Amino acid sequence: MHIIAKKIVGFYMEKKRLVVSYKNLTPELLELVKQKYPHGYQNHVIKITKPNGDYFYAITLDTSDASYLIKVNVKIDSKPKDEDDERDFFGGDSDEIGTSDDSFPEESEEPFEEESSNDDFDDE
Repeated sequence: MHIIAKKIVGFYMEKKRLVVSYKNLTPELLELVKQKYPHGYQNHVIKITKPNGDYFYAITLDTSDASYLIKVNVKIDSKPKDEDDERDFFGGDSDEIGTSDDSFPEESEEPFEEESSNDDFDDE
């Protein structure tokens, strides 16, 4: 009798574990995802490895009756950083600032004369 009671208690207390794709979520589950991840789930994605070595990315969601692994598409930036892209973005190979077409105002022919005021001094 003890074994039967244990199975019944275990049956009612254990949550279902489900794997579902994000695109197949019900509107109710989608709303729960939005509530759990109001700023997006990009920092909460986990990599799940299957026994055969394949893997997928997922986020978690728990409800009162089930624990979900929700499969999500992840775009991984696998392109190595390209120095040519940086050169194009920053304007080429040269470290020079400006171009040969840049010009500065011509200096006036007359030298700069400072006006002086001798109000503070007496010439006596």
